[in-house]
Amino acid sequence: MKFWVYVLQSISGSRYYCGYTSDLTRRLREHNDPDYKLTRTTKVWQGPWEIVWSKECQSRSEAMKLERSIKKRGISRFLEVH
Repeated sequence: MKFWVYVLQSISGSRYYCGYTSDLTRRLREHNDPDYKLTRTTKVWQGPWEIVWSKECQSRSEAMKLERSIKKRGISRFLEVH
């Protein structure tokens, strides 16, 4: 099964969020749905959210490692070179 690592940006507040999923379209819809409660981080900061970067990975573990490295580096610093 393939997974996606993605970076979202809040259109209204310029904040970033990084995550991974097996269904990128569904996940973006969940982040922007005010009634969906399992996306706490993107509910704390005002959206709407848009995808500004994504990469397909071959496994969940690969996606988790990439997500962790992006967050460790800092999302905005990561985006400067990508």
